[in-house]
Amino acid sequence: MQDKLQVKLDEFLPLRDVVFNTLRQAILTGELKPGERLMEIHLANMLGVSRTPIREAIRKLELEGLVTMIPRRGAEVAQITEKSMSDVLEVRRAMDALCAELACERITPEELERLKEACGQFEKATRTKDVKKIAQADVELHDIILQATGNRRLIQLVNNLSEQMYRYRFEYIKDISQHERLVEEHRIIYESLVSRDKERAAEAARTHIDNQRKAIIHQIRLDREKHSTV
Repeated sequence: MQDKLQVKLDEFLPLRDVVFNTLRQAILTGELKPGERLMEIHLANMLGVSRTPIREAIRKLELEGLVTMIPRRGAEVAQITEKSMSDVLEVRRAMDALCAELACERITPEELERLKEACGQFEKATRTKDVKKIAQADVELHDIILQATGNRRLIQLVNNLSEQMYRYRFEYIKDISQHERLVEEHRIIYESLVSRDKERAAEAARTHIDNQRKAIIHQIRLDREKHSTV
């Protein structure tokens, strides 16, 4: 998979940051898979840079928990573990419920219209089977609810967590059998906001995260079984 990586140059960013963002995005979207080795020379040749920005990027990715240093093997993409996933989703569950409650009070008719459209766009995206498009549509839908809270500090906290959440969202969305459920859960959240039912909206948001957690744990265990039989 590493052979497909490409650096997107940005005249406003130092090269080391461009390399870091390239590798980070590849990990978050699953282009670089859990357990995949990150060989400095190979990455440097492929991206057309020296080993220095590669080394710096790997060090920063390790600090973010996206890369693990293995003795005698070097750097590899960190595994998605039940513990790391549960830690992130536990916090996100509480935040999403709060977002839903606040949005019930504050969402405008214009935002409700945009949310309705976003629900439709998400459903369309699921038909494409394109994981990146589906994930992006999901992010845009939830961002409307987040912005509707009008709480800057909450928006900042959720956005900080969203980068880590993105990796788990990809694991969930890859499972086509979950798409119909996701569409239905989004519909319930939307209807709850329309009726300004805070209790139903918060519960729908919690259920949305709980189902993700169950599905991702199932995927993690399946992957573990595959690797143990290889």
